[in-house]
Amino acid sequence: MSDAAAALPSGVATGIGSLPGTDIGEAANIVFGELPEWPYLPELPGRGLGADMIGRGAALLAGLPVQWWAFRWEIADLPGVDARRARDFLERDLDALHEVNATGPVRLTAVGPFTLAANLWRRTGGAMLADPGAVADLAASLAEGLRNHIAAAQARMPKAALSIQLDEPSLPAALAGRVNTESGLDFYRRVPVEVAQDRLREVADAVGVPVVVHCCAPDVPVQLLQEAGAQAVSLDLTILEPDDVPRVDALGEYLDGGGRLIAGVVPALGKPHPGIAKAAADRVLALWNRLGFPPEQLPQQVSVATTCGMAGASPDYARFAMEASREAAERLRG
Repeated sequence: MSDAAAALPSGVATGIGSLPGTDIGEAANIVFGELPEWPYLPELPGRGLGADMIGRGAALLAGLPVQWWAFRWEIADLPGVDARRARDFLERDLDALHEVNATGPVRLTAVGPFTLAANLWRRTGGAMLADPGAVADLAASLAEGLRNHIAAAQARMPKAALSIQLDEPSLPAALAGRVNTESGLDFYRRVPVEVAQDRLREVADAVGVPVVVHCCAPDVPVQLLQEAGAQAVSLDLTILEPDDVPRVDALGEYLDGGGRLIAGVVPALGKPHPGIAKAAADRVLALWNRLGFPPEQLPQQVSVATTCGMAGASPDYARFAMEASREAAERLRG
């Protein structure tokens, strides 16, 4: 089995990233217990500032200090107290991995370069997304920081097969020129496809482990992600309408080329009730059948997860959603 195959299992249940709660040790134990075939290091934004997606991602940057100022994260001359708090959260997260001491596939998570650039401000004002040079610097800094983060995780779990998930909810908006400026009255210029591909490729090439890109927007550029080095994509299939021919066809082309998919089909929020697992499996199967692929190929390329992170869910529902994901994956394996 190749290193990529060991780190990116198919036909199994996994998760996306965030969970409710503030105890990382407990959260890690739940994930590794409920999703043993492909667990991940959970994010706990409920811990407060610095545990949020942007603060956590900014804390990973190498050589680019940040601070929380005027209700946003921005580049700074020296790390602010909130940035140091974010770094402390990351260290605690890594220590939780040491406690579980996994020996199989484990996925780490981090915000991707374009979502970070759309939400991290320059000293002179405005998001880093406004300046292509700043975005290039950010991508290089994130690549180095992620490489260090992965090495630290590997040191705590020497026998684990690691992958990294980049969360890019803002990427489609950046490509379409739909990211609001600071005033909210205008939009930043769109990011050219080739620039987005180059920056993502830089990160993917640098980290040294297989890359998964998660995006819960409706217009995910799956071909761009594949060409940029992503070895799997994680999508919310519940917002993919069957009559949306261009997007269905794009996903079909990606899968026909051997692409791997984490199918977000279990609701990330709600109340436990019977039938969720079956409905989730049926949605994946209906798409697969529409695309005309052989049924035996499905578990070789598709895993199952919730539609997005579960920070806003109740603890009971979060556990239930993991169980439902497992049941759905079992149904799809036949």
